[in-house]
Amino acid sequence: MQVGNKEKIAPEALISKFEITRLLKQDQNGRRIVLLGSIDSQQGLLTAERTAFATESLAALKAFHSAITRVNNLGDNDIYRWYLASSGIDSDGHPSHDLKLNLIWPCTEQHIKKYSDQVLRMVTETPEIYRDYIRPYMQAKREEGRLNWVFNILEGRTEQEDVILRDEGEGPEDAFLMLPDLNWDRKTMGSLHLLALVHRRDIWSLRDLMKRHVPWLKYLRKRVLEGVVKVYPGLEEDQLKLYVHYQPTYYHFHIHIVNVMLEAGSTQAAGKAFGLENIISQLETISGDENASMADVSLTYFLGEASELWTDIYAPLKQGTKPAMEN
Repeated sequence: MQVGNKEKIAPEALISKFEITRLLKQDQNGRRIVLLGSIDSQQGLLTAERTAFATESLAALKAFHSAITRVNNLGDNDIYRWYLASSGIDSDGHPSHDLKLNLIWPCTEQHIKKYSDQVLRMVTETPEIYRDYIRPYMQAKREEGRLNWVFNILEGRTEQEDVILRDEGEGPEDAFLMLPDLNWDRKTMGSLHLLALVHRRDIWSLRDLMKRHVPWLKYLRKRVLEGVVKVYPGLEEDQLKLYVHYQPTYYHFHIHIVNVMLEAGSTQAAGKAFGLENIISQLETISGDENASMADVSLTYFLGEASELWTDIYAPLKQGTKPAMEN
């Protein structure tokens, strides 16, 4: 996504330019808030984390925003930026980096829906629903350019200083790289959260995984675990959890690596996170030849009622009508 001349604005300056419209969401026992606002008339989302937030009024939210100082940009890629900042003075009388900020700007209506509080629904995606409706939806989203930030990383244009492991494997289809997730503060081992991005582009989600991919998945798991404990020697392999999301936020296969002690929020809940080891086991035991795949089974997961997958596909199916898919 192009931001035109606004791309030249220093990342740190964007935080003070952010004009708050309203609170979208507060979670993790009040330690994280998601704010909707704008910068130069373009909508954006600002996520902030700390010990607790006062959210009882718009005035309280604006007071919190005004108190943000010492903004330190950790990185930026396409429309995504992440920071450490201070919201006050520590016990020694110095500004403390007690805030983790994420800024999405410009954001889309889909971003706003994703980060808003909403009622959740459990859905069962059959192989037929996946083939007829979900797969075309995935393809449409990929064609909208929503993977630019992923390709920026894989092709060496952004975030290269953050890459903690590169593995070329025995060929292009084996290659992957690993870097911190934008929600991790990059220092607290108890909340470690990393991403492994594969280079190959033929696997959009776990639905594309086939029995013939089992050796590759085992190789990925082995190299990821070895890489993490080498970079962070205070951790051991059995302190790490590997999983993939379904539905994922973006349709390019990636693996989440977290400390098993990390508080399990909604992104790690059943119906969202699928353990890598369990996926491998399911592929090993699924009936059929080497092309038998996760597209051949039913998957149950949850969706927010504001999600396009719910409004455009599952809600009509629940009502007994055929979803109207755009060409």
